[in-house]
Amino acid sequence: MNKKKMFWRVVYVVAILLFLFALGSIIKFCLSGRPWEEQTTVTDITETTTPEDTRPVNPINFDELKTINEDIYAWIRIPGTTVDHPILQSYEEHDNFYLTHNFEKKFDKVGSIYTQRKNNLFFSDPNTVIYGHNWANKLMFASLLRYKDPDFFEEYRYMYIYTPDRMLTYDIFAAYVYDDRHILNSFNMYDDEIFKAYLESCLNPKSMVRNIREGVTLDVTDKIETLSTCPTASRSAPNRYLVQGVLIKDEQTQ
Repeated sequence: MNKKKMFWRVVYVVAILLFLFALGSIIKFCLSGRPWEEQTTVTDITETTTPEDTRPVNPINFDELKTINEDIYAWIRIPGTTVDHPILQSYEEHDNFYLTHNFEKKFDKVGSIYTQRKNNLFFSDPNTVIYGHNWANKLMFASLLRYKDPDFFEEYRYMYIYTPDRMLTYDIFAAYVYDDRHILNSFNMYDDEIFKAYLESCLNPKSMVRNIREGVTLDVTDKIETLSTCPTASRSAPNRYLVQGVLIKDEQTQ
């Protein structure tokens, strides 16, 4: 075989090899996809859930109550007592209208639980005073007198007030017989010095009939609740029986 034929044979073999190599690359290319596109990997998607609503449930249907009487703006409950009533404030009648009217605005000597217009409807005043009769049949605020018992005072220390969107928790720190002064007319609670002195008198009342919770401290930033009723079932009593709590929790409700 001459050199010329040998040369072309080598060229032919090399060409065949190059063709096969190129064909293999094309096949591999087709099987592997397009390399210039970003390759993604499939990952597990973890389902996310909304945290459970931990707000307390509001047990009072204020929408229904408002259809009965627009003056109903809150509700008070005190475990261990019969206090479980709407709180009213008169918009159109005189300040003590609910002293002798029920929550339907009908005349009723039993009256209702109410506040006067010196207090706002949001329980944001330094001292909110709530009034209610003391009846022998334990209606309205009559069962508050159970706080004269030291054991009862220690066991039932919380009261709860509901508004349409909030639950307020108060720690009862004092229960005592007081004189006949009108508290909100006698003290300017928005004067820090006067309010401070008033709070000190609440923790050390001048009464032989009293229970005061040990270790409680109060300052002018606190919001307190004063429940006021007669110390006996007689409406002619010259003084008042007070149960007082300090706001310790203000929660939105669901």
